[in-house]
This record gives sequence, C-alpha cells and structure tokens, in this order.
Amino acid sequence: MGNREPVVDFWYDFASHYSWLAVNRIEKLAEAASVCVRWRPFLLGPIFSAQGWNTSPFNIYPAKGRYAWRDVAREAARMGLKVVRPDPFPQNSLLAARVALAGREEGWLPAFSKALYAAEFERGRSISDQANLSDILRAIGVDAGKALAMAQSEPVKSRLKAETEEARSRGIFGAPSVTTADGELFWGNDRLEHALAWAAGDGPRGFR
Repeated sequence: MGNREPVVDFWYDFASHYSWLAVNRIEKLAEAASVCVRWRPFLLGPIFSAQGWNTSPFNIYPAKGRYAWRDVAREAARMGLKVVRPDPFPQNSLLAARVALAGREEGWLPAFSKALYAAEFERGRSISDQANLSDILRAIGVDAGKALAMAQSEPVKSRLKAETEEARSRGIFGAPSVTTADGELFWGNDRLEHALAWAAGDGPRGFR
C-alpha cells in the first residue's frame, strides 16, 4: 500500500469574508502540498454568543472592522477579485450552511461553497434568500428543490449543530480555520500555507 495523503479539516462560515478569500485559494494550495482537504462548514454565531457577542467582532470593534474590510479588499485585488460588501453584514448563514451539508455526501459541497461566496461577496447577494440559493444550486447543476428539502430535514439540522459543536470543542473561535490530524489549529486566510505545510510534515516542531 502507498502512503496516504495527510488530511486537514477546513472550517468556514459562509458569513465570513476572510473565508471567501480562503475558499478561492485552498484547493490549489492543498494540491501543491499533497494534502487532502475536508470541507467543514459551521456556524460562528453560537460560538460568538457564548462569548457574549450578538454580532461579528468586526462590527463590535469599528476600527477592527474598517481595517478588515480594507485588508480583504487588498487581498481580493491581489487575487484578481473585487469585493462587494453585502448588506447586512454579517449575513445569516444558517440555511446556506444546511444546504452545504446536504451536499457533502452528494459531492457538490466545494462547488456550492465557491459559488455561494461569489454571489455574496462579489455580487452582494443575500445568502439567506431561498431564491438566491436556488439560483446558485441550479448554476452548479444541482436539483434546487431536492437540495433545499434535504437542508430542512432533521438529520441535516442535527448534523450542522454537531459540526458547530465539534468546531467549538476544537477551540475554533473564528473563520476560516484549519485543524490538522495532530490537533494543531491555524486561524485565518493568511495561515493556509502554514497549516498545509504542517500537515505535510514541513512545519517547524521545535518549539513544542
């Protein structure tokens, strides 16, 4: 038997603008590093609520929010993208996350994730609107009615709660985040390369 590729879990919330950037980068980076990626959509809202926040910290701390949007715009331009800030921000990502999890076993989770982020942060469309979600699903060749029905099923609702609880139990506090097989946590779009290098065995271990 040959050596198996190392695996990382890629955690993201559809309301996160930095996750939008990461979704556009992670596949090529992972392929170059020979690392397999498990896509793990979850909800940051319950994790924020446990800290006493009722919205994004980018809204709670205006200076941080202004910086983040400027930072995202710079990074997007570097990638050949232009950001359109959705209104409101953050978007309600509950239904989108359920739809995404409905597609995990069907094989269209990554395609849906990329298409949804593009609609949200490149065209400013609402991701809580079923009509918009239907358009996105049809555009990637998915039966929208079937997918939305699956998203409202109890098994999928329970799955999302379990995913969010697992993220919390792993110490995840923001998105995007990457966790490795040995339990390392890397937070942020700018840590994707570090996370993949660590998973591939190329990251520094001396500080432990």
